[in-house]
Amino acid sequence: MHTHDLSKWQHDHVFDTGNHLAERGAKAVMWITLVMMVIEIAGGWWYNSMALLADGWHMSSHALALGLSAFAYVAARRYARDPCFAFGTWKIEILAGYTSAILLLCVAAVMVFGSVDRLISPKPIHYQEAMFVAVIGLAVNLLCAYILGGAHPHHDHAHESHDHTHGHHDLNLKSAYLHVIADAATSVLAIVALAGGWLYGWAWLDPVMGIVGAGLIIVWARGLIVETGKVLLDREMDHGVVEEIREVMEKDFNNDGSILSDLHVWRVGKGAYSVALVVVTHDPALTPERVKTALSIHEEIVHVTVEINQCK
Repeated sequence: MHTHDLSKWQHDHVFDTGNHLAERGAKAVMWITLVMMVIEIAGGWWYNSMALLADGWHMSSHALALGLSAFAYVAARRYARDPCFAFGTWKIEILAGYTSAILLLCVAAVMVFGSVDRLISPKPIHYQEAMFVAVIGLAVNLLCAYILGGAHPHHDHAHESHDHTHGHHDLNLKSAYLHVIADAATSVLAIVALAGGWLYGWAWLDPVMGIVGAGLIIVWARGLIVETGKVLLDREMDHGVVEEIREVMEKDFNNDGSILSDLHVWRVGKGAYSVALVVVTHDPALTPERVKTALSIHEEIVHVTVEINQCK
């Protein structure tokens, strides 16, 4: 693949938005989550369990976030060849992941507020019934995690191995998976809280576990915000591919008295980068095509813009 042929890469990869497995998985998990959300909210309200109620409302945000993930795949695929998107629509998926992380933070805040209120004003809990609902919720979460875990593409093992080296992955799918894992964790905490209250009379454990669950969600959401935020803000100049570009330029052109005076790298797809660089040189034979050819050994570089400034 020639690094300057961005349109060919767009056509071949559709900006990696054609992950139909991920799209189908997100849709299936969304509907499963919606059904379980209704069951848990009703069960938490009926049986007076703050941990179970918090898990149910928490699940409602996940249903919304999973729907957002599925919508992102559809929108990214639908507009993938729209010329208005100069570098494709992959960042629609990243934006969905970022929004999902924000939703996770909102849910955590609601969980903390509800749990503190329940600590101050405790109410009797129907432990056995609430635990039964929580166990069903955990089973559903594990099923959803299994569905999303099988949604990763496996069609290009060589490219996947290279991507893994650089830490590339589907952040939209990761956000959906993170919502499901967060749900599973809060379900486990709810079961522990209900067991403690049922067996030992520790009624305080129910709201405390709600707070602990919120803390876990905040930590996970923060990590996802950092990852997606870096992509949205094109913060890639500390990435390994930048050093690889510098090494190529030093190895192939420094002997000619050429200097890499300016370099910009940004991500345009999963494991795909665009590069703009300026070279100052004394070599009259140095052309943009030579630079592009030298950089073509790195397949993740799919578009290169080169400016050559000749020294007089």
